[in-house]
Amino acid sequence: MIIDISQEVFSCKVFPGDDAPKPERAMSIQKGDICNLTNFSMCAHNGTHADAPFHFIDGGMTIDRIPLDVFVGECYVALHAGEVTREAALDIMGRARAAGADRRILIKGDAVMTAQGAQVFAQAGILLIGNESQTFGPPDSPKQVHEILLGAQVVLLEGIVLAQADEGKYFLNAAPLNLGGCDGAPCRAILIR
Repeated sequence: MIIDISQEVFSCKVFPGDDAPKPERAMSIQKGDICNLTNFSMCAHNGTHADAPFHFIDGGMTIDRIPLDVFVGECYVALHAGEVTREAALDIMGRARAAGADRRILIKGDAVMTAQGAQVFAQAGILLIGNESQTFGPPDSPKQVHEILLGAQVVLLEGIVLAQADEGKYFLNAAPLNLGGCDGAPCRAILIR
């Protein structure tokens, strides 16, 4: 079974202050052109996307330099609502380890990562952590949580849609677009079970 955990780009959620994606029909068969052709503009952090360390760490790794195996492999979907405190993060890590999938963790639910929770994941040496929010940490002050995770080379997968995914182990493919020198990139993320 394949579960698409990506938002549709042109109707996606957008972090407050970011420009929304905009499509433009550059050519149209109905208007006599040889083909249909669409141009679009968007922020690298719209919809379902990955944050590279460079997003908050000056001189950090850009999205094109992150090995693809960070985005592709076994993962654990953990159900959690509310703050992801130190204790909650330890519980999530324990469930992921028990399932044999503790290198990539996706948090399902209305969850807000705390600095203490972020420290647990950073110290555990995971490769990737994802959530359904458009950011990690409190929406009005995400900097500290981003710095903790990205500073530990933990890639962030934000804006995923886990409504169709039960808690448990999956195979994740969330490869980002290869945008040279960028701080993040959109992904077409899927889970396979």
